[in-house]
Amino acid sequence: MRNKRKIGETISRLQRWGIIAGLLAALVFIVVLCHEVKESSVEMGASEAIDITPTQIQSIEAIGQWEFLSISNEELVDTVRKGLLRDDELVRIYYGTLRLGVDMRQAPPHWLSTSGDTLRATLPKIGLLDRNFIDEARTRSFYESGRWTARDREAMYQKAHRQMLKRCLTPANLKTAEENAKAQFEQMFRSMGYKVVEVRILSE
Repeated sequence: MRNKRKIGETISRLQRWGIIAGLLAALVFIVVLCHEVKESSVEMGASEAIDITPTQIQSIEAIGQWEFLSISNEELVDTVRKGLLRDDELVRIYYGTLRLGVDMRQAPPHWLSTSGDTLRATLPKIGLLDRNFIDEARTRSFYESGRWTARDREAMYQKAHRQMLKRCLTPANLKTAEENAKAQFEQMFRSMGYKVVEVRILSE
């Protein structure tokens, strides 16, 4: 009788240990399963990284010149030629529009790079996009006395050109164009989905 009781107790203990072992195995299975789900979700998030395509880069470069500041200007230029009996004088008014921006044909190699949701762009130096900015069709003679040659008028044109450059290519205007460039490029790239956009403009 006593042996039967011991056998019964042994069987009961084994059953309890079996239940505990089963619970532990289930717990380990759940932990492993959760870990695998977590890893798969991390990998899924990484696969959603944004990547700008070569076609998009080529489209940006193909635009060529990007204008970020336009400055209208007029210059009054005069010249006097001394004579024996009288002095000849010529006064002309020149009109011009200077356009400041970047020329993407001068962009450095690998000017655009991405890393996840971050984009970094290095733009060419801000400069004058077109040196023929004087509108010769609008040029007028304000006052003219005596006879003047085409060479004289060309000299006045060059003088007006230099004066406009000096008046308009100021550090303040160049800085304004640079700020506009950064703002417009940042807005464009953010519209593509990049959360962090870093735009740098070369100084030389």
